[in-house]
Amino acid sequence: MGKEKLQRIDKVLAASGYGSRKEVKKLIKEGQVYVNGHLVNDAGFQVNPFVDEITVAGQKLKYHENIYIMMNKPEGVISSTRDAKDITVIDLLEGEYSHRNLFPVGRLDKDAQGLILLTDDGKLAHRLLSPKNRVEKTYYVEVDGKLDDSDIKAFAEGIPLEDFTTLPAKLDILESGDISSCYVTICEGKFHQIKRMMKARGKEVIFLKRLSIGGLKLDEDLSPGSWRELTEDEISLLDTSIH
Repeated sequence: MGKEKLQRIDKVLAASGYGSRKEVKKLIKEGQVYVNGHLVNDAGFQVNPFVDEITVAGQKLKYHENIYIMMNKPEGVISSTRDAKDITVIDLLEGEYSHRNLFPVGRLDKDAQGLILLTDDGKLAHRLLSPKNRVEKTYYVEVDGKLDDSDIKAFAEGIPLEDFTTLPAKLDILESGDISSCYVTICEGKFHQIKRMMKARGKEVIFLKRLSIGGLKLDEDLSPGSWRELTEDEISLLDTSIH
């Protein structure tokens, strides 16, 4: 339905990164904007950005209603839009997409790394984060301490913490010893949840990396701090992950 809605040309251009509404109006006034081959000189001209061919300074505009970015968050960066003291995931974009109100979907601890999703799609974010939808998130975890079958059982049954009991989670042990490694899959995301679950089992998390959210998997070609837009197929994967 939203794809049939007409919008002002200045709003479309501003949302597509061509500057503020004031800067966009200047482009229009200078004769730089064409719609379906016709010069547009009215900032209020109505267009359907999904159907109409819009060119700006000879470049064809590719319009996206929403932006979806996959980032490999490095350690030491916080999952927030802004902070007076720490570097945020939005800071790592270095001003790109500053015309969009992007925000991180959920949290990833400051000392953790891995997949974080940035978007301006509030509806999708709400659906991904809603506890009733139980979207699974998988992490690679290293702990100080030996993991065994009793830990697998405890995770599967739900672990009582001070303020709540966790939903059933999956623990796959990769290596067990003084330092153990595993995959943990949870369908909620309370504050420091995996660290608290492991602490309740007498282990300390020493490394944590998120690998997936629903069907969306971290692109291993992205080094820590790197990011890219999602493909159409990846956006669909997110959508189909919601039960």
